[in-house]
Amino acid sequence: MTVTTLPTPLTDPRVSPELAARLIEAVTASASLPAPAPTTYEPAPDGTPANAPRIFAAINAVMRDTMPVGKNQKNTQQNYAFRGIDDVMSAMAGPMRAHGVFILPTIAGQRQDRDGKMTRTNITMRYRVYGPAGDCLIAEVPGEAFDIADKSTNKAQSAALKYLLFTLFMLPVDGRSIDDGDRDHPVQPTPEHRAEYAQKQQQRQQRGQARQQQRPQQPRRSERAEPGPWEQPPAPAPAQPATPRRDYLAEATAAQTPAQFDQVRAAAVAAGAPADFLASLDAVAAKKRAQAAQKPGAQPEAPAAEEDQEHAAALGEMYDAAKSAGLDRAEADQAFASRHQCQPAAATIAQLREQRDDLLDAVRGAGA
Repeated sequence: MTVTTLPTPLTDPRVSPELAARLIEAVTASASLPAPAPTTYEPAPDGTPANAPRIFAAINAVMRDTMPVGKNQKNTQQNYAFRGIDDVMSAMAGPMRAHGVFILPTIAGQRQDRDGKMTRTNITMRYRVYGPAGDCLIAEVPGEAFDIADKSTNKAQSAALKYLLFTLFMLPVDGRSIDDGDRDHPVQPTPEHRAEYAQKQQQRQQRGQARQQQRPQQPRRSERAEPGPWEQPPAPAPAQPATPRRDYLAEATAAQTPAQFDQVRAAAVAAGAPADFLASLDAVAAKKRAQAAQKPGAQPEAPAAEEDQEHAAALGEMYDAAKSAGLDRAEADQAFASRHQCQPAAATIAQLREQRDDLLDAVRGAGA
């Protein structure tokens, strides 16, 4: 019998050595995060009273006292409703305190990868769920999150904790999640839950009243055949003349002094101008400063003009470094503002060069 070995992506001669190395790196990275371990139980310490509730009974008691958690949060970018980790923790905090249950989290495994401009974090959280007797259940839950800045680990931990609470305590998601026995013999909720439930009911009523007030009121019809003068449709409001849109770029070009330009830029920021438009305004200001430095008789202000040119050069070097790191101008402005609490155009030369050096170090580190 003849046995023929089929080529694999790592042994096929048609596969380049670079691609084979990347495949090996991907397989090694995926294997670096251990799989979640099975749930285990640690008994209570010696000397614990026999009548102290064990963790299984405490979890059951907490499940009976939990209130439903609805999708009260709204993601306006993708337009969907969701249950936030804050809502879940608020629903669980009261019953867990009432029955002596607490959770101790630790990180069992973590891996971070760079996916384009995003940071991807895979994490395995190990949770010890303790009861009043000191015994505990040990469960591991995976979590995954993406983020463009430094929040991917926080998001992954929040996702893991939320689904631990949902699955371990079978947290009800609406009123239908409570079984028939609880409907016939309801357990009295804690005062905290009653206050929270009443507050949410009041908020829903207020939102309903606000929507009702926004609806146009229909004229009441009488029993007469012909409409009365009060039942006539309201006269249309006179058309308001359209307000001309400000041309901030033209105003910035016509500005005679730096103070006038600063007023125009502040008005553009207040109107919600995007970062690329603000960058075009800053380019106009830099051009005006360069032209002022070239005018005859500007020798006494030569140090200020040189400083402006150095600031413009440092600003350009920072944007070039951001482009090498895979960031566009808007993303570079956002990263700079989150770090230095100001826009690049208003920053010092030292801050710009510090950001430039960090971006270049990140590019060199990624290519190593």
